[in-house]
Amino acid sequence: MNLQPAPFNSIKSGKKDIEMRLYDDKRRLISANDQIIFTNQSTNERITCKVISLTVFSNFEELYSAFNKIRLGYEEDEIANPEDMKQYYPLTEMQENGVCAIEIQLI
Repeated sequence: MNLQPAPFNSIKSGKKDIEMRLYDDKRRLISANDQIIFTNQSTNERITCKVISLTVFSNFEELYSAFNKIRLGYEEDEIANPEDMKQYYPLTEMQENGVCAIEIQLI
């Protein structure tokens, strides 16, 4: 999975351990104990993570309310806003597919 540099580095540092995605056909194939390779879109650096769990939600509002914002990749002084995800996914796709929180562990 491709990531922008900031979330990539948050996972690499061990701070971020929840990756948020649309629950599309690709994510429906993910199970606990799978491995995901994340690629930094700017540098092409890669890291490998183990999937601990995958939880499906109707929308990002539900997902955000279920986890601490640090685990989602936000800094302590940032406001965690589900609206941020609209820059990545159209509302219609979120409504059709739902969203998921992929709990990961760096290996």
